[in-house]
Amino acid sequence: MVEERRASDIIANSIIWLVTLLLVCLCVLPFVAVIAKSLSSAEAVRTNQVNLWPIGINLDNYGFLMREKAFLGAFGVSVARVTVGVTLNLAVIALTAYPLSQDHLHIPGRTIFKVVLVFGMLFQGGLIPTYLAYKSLGLLNHFAVLVLPVALNIFFAILIINFFRGIPKELSESALMDGANHFQILFRIFLPLSLPSLATVGLFAAVTHWNSWFDGIIFLRFEEQWPLQSYLYNQVTMRRLEGTLMSSQFHGKTDPSFLKDATPEALAAAMIMIGSIPIMLVYPFVQRYFVRGLTLGAVKG
Repeated sequence: MVEERRASDIIANSIIWLVTLLLVCLCVLPFVAVIAKSLSSAEAVRTNQVNLWPIGINLDNYGFLMREKAFLGAFGVSVARVTVGVTLNLAVIALTAYPLSQDHLHIPGRTIFKVVLVFGMLFQGGLIPTYLAYKSLGLLNHFAVLVLPVALNIFFAILIINFFRGIPKELSESALMDGANHFQILFRIFLPLSLPSLATVGLFAAVTHWNSWFDGIIFLRFEEQWPLQSYLYNQVTMRRLEGTLMSSQFHGKTDPSFLKDATPEALAAAMIMIGSIPIMLVYPFVQRYFVRGLTLGAVKG
């Protein structure tokens, strides 16, 4: 027998749906407004006529970005950063999490290493000591400064450690009895069984690398070395888009007649759109692992 729903349940569900819908609108509408501005004519953008729908479809802003070498170079740096950074993150985290999760094995110094990890997650040295440390290591003005210092994310490592602890120890013990070493156990047993958590951590790491802008501006001197978000911050926040557009049109980089409808405001919107597309394309491939991996990594103890 199905119990009839009470009026209080219906009201509560309606409020939940209303709040959820409001939150969705708050997240989606600004994004729609950016899309509309990036596709609108120069006159419509200058006169603030654009709201949630493009006025006078115009692709000159995207055409400009596809011809701007600085933008394409920054985009390439970000793609390389995500590719190298996520691969390095997963490798270092897996190699760190495996020994720390095997509580039944005697590993000298494991407790001290755990304390150091927790301490490093809670406390940081500050910007100036970090800058001086990177300088002494020769990392400044090199691509490595974008990926090496963040190779081991302690929070992500804790998620993988908890997931590894949920894998029955009998699997590793039987593999050891059959002559397998720990590297074989890690790569042939633990990693294949940990795809949900690895996909979740990989997505988090990709978003973190793609959205990072501060380290590029602080630790890289030359603009051509900057990742995309650092380049966008410099162009949008420092109000340099108009100068970039003018220099491109009148110094032979592009054809002025082709870009007559490109404007700084719409260029900023187009940059934000192109900068958002890669992460939006990656998410559907790992979405099916996302909830399961995050939940399992959080509750296994």
